[in-house]
Amino acid sequence: MATESVLHPRLIVPVGHVEPVPRRIRGTIGGRVAFDTRRALYVWEWQAYPQFSIPVEDLVDGVLHDDGHTEQLGAGPAHRHTLQVGPETRAGAAWVWAEGAPAPLHNTVRFEWDALDSWFEEDEPVFVHPRSPYSRVDALRSNSTVRVEVEGVVLAEATGCVKLFETGLPTRYYLDRADVDWTRLRPSDTVTRCPYKGTTSGYWSFGGPDATHEDIAWAYDFPTLQAHRIAGLTAFYNEHVDLYVDGHRLPKPAEQ
Repeated sequence: MATESVLHPRLIVPVGHVEPVPRRIRGTIGGRVAFDTRRALYVWEWQAYPQFSIPVEDLVDGVLHDDGHTEQLGAGPAHRHTLQVGPETRAGAAWVWAEGAPAPLHNTVRFEWDALDSWFEEDEPVFVHPRSPYSRVDALRSNSTVRVEVEGVVLAEATGCVKLFETGLPTRYYLDRADVDWTRLRPSDTVTRCPYKGTTSGYWSFGGPDATHEDIAWAYDFPTLQAHRIAGLTAFYNEHVDLYVDGHRLPKPAEQ
């Protein structure tokens, strides 16, 4: 699955920055708990968002096997390990921080995200990557009028919307489905995940007079609690349509 949010930078945090995670963090493989900790750390290996680093002592069913390989990661050197949880083995899934990494990371391990079957903050699933404590999502009802066009064809026209403000991304305008001309759109099989909004329930494309415009609209039927106001609404990529808000055409944001 792809993700919208990881492609866009958020608040700049220095690489190598480490701070405590004030939430219980768990990871599972094959229905077993690999680790369970209330002492996780955020570590920024790159600027856009952090990773979790887990105290080695807080492994539950997880067992680490040293691969005998050391590599320089974003925050410093680390020893690669294979993770075993019951009968499941995930080669190269874990990195135990070595001498030369920030001191708080010593005796902690950073897991490759996709090596785990599921991640939880408290009892809520987390997708794609940890949510940055410096990013936020606000979904606000608005009486702004919105019109969406592609190649001069009107795809949607609404007298109100929900504006979604997400750190590092253009404002998105979510519209009631009754305001969308579905005769102009066709569904696609695309699914994306976002740690801040959840998993999409659908994407739609438009075949215009001059070209086909793939995956220009999407919806979240069951978004995260923080974005609950967009449930069942449809948004269009500002980058790929002509978007008019309150009668003014918005400039298209640069793709990143």
